[in-house]
Amino acid sequence: MDFFKHNKVYDFVKMSNYGIVLSLILFAGSLVLFIKPGFSLGIDFAGGTIVQVQYEKPAPLSEIRKTLEAVEKYNGVQVSEFGSPEEILIKLPTASSSVNEDIGQEVANVLKDTGNLSVRRVDVVGPKVGSELREKGSVALILALISILCYVSYRYEWRFALAAILALVHDVVIAAGAVVLFDIDLGLEVIAALLTIIGYSINDTIIIFDRIRETISLRNQETLENVINEALSATLSRTILTSLTMFFAVFTLYVFGGEIIKGFSLPMLVGSIVGSYSSIFVASKLVILFGFDLQKYYQKVIEAERKALEKKKLREMYERGRI
Repeated sequence: MDFFKHNKVYDFVKMSNYGIVLSLILFAGSLVLFIKPGFSLGIDFAGGTIVQVQYEKPAPLSEIRKTLEAVEKYNGVQVSEFGSPEEILIKLPTASSSVNEDIGQEVANVLKDTGNLSVRRVDVVGPKVGSELREKGSVALILALISILCYVSYRYEWRFALAAILALVHDVVIAAGAVVLFDIDLGLEVIAALLTIIGYSINDTIIIFDRIRETISLRNQETLENVINEALSATLSRTILTSLTMFFAVFTLYVFGGEIIKGFSLPMLVGSIVGSYSSIFVASKLVILFGFDLQKYYQKVIEAERKALEKKKLREMYERGRI
């Protein structure tokens, strides 16, 4: 299915000048959000206890906070609405053994005078486990980027590899900035979403880079800008279809999946947009900015073909007994 004229070549290189500026603004804004207000660590990383409570009527948040804060071991408690006015999420900063003994029932007993309620979920993570999960999550992101850098460096020229990695960092940082902006707790589901974004975005980028490489071999006299424009135009329909399919699937998950899955669906929603955008307007433009030289590339290809031909001739001479 083609949404655009089959043989028309769009000037993406010119449009990417504006794309780079927009990316810098979004990237810088995300970095500012990392500093202030910063990430709100979820129970997976910070440790503690989460109790999800459902009321028959809208929950009296202020009364619930006062009731819990009156109990000494619940100092530092956080109470927030969770998806609907009838449901609340109670975050306790401790996961000690004294609190861990049927904490759901203890909280229900403390809040019994605030209305008819039922405990829906209780999650407890110790501080040591939370610290280990935080470290392993960070290592997973770093290793994913390093592995992709090695893979793309092997398949392409190093400028393509560097451009691909910077585009991936761009996607992850902006998606993580959205997590801070929408006040979503940083947990394992967010890390899973960021790793998925890396895979989705590099797939888009590799397909475009493959088409650029094919076009380079067919257009010996073209400039790099023309080659990139032709390659991007040829893959545009595929990129749009993939992006829309991903977007609508994640959007449905975000709208109907409930509050509990937003830590995964929101960064994925942002990443599906930013990932396709960066593959078109960022990664390819960075290849140009890094000074990829078509003439040197052609010389390397010719030299590689010459060496391959010499090896073939030597092999044939050896097989015929002339060496």
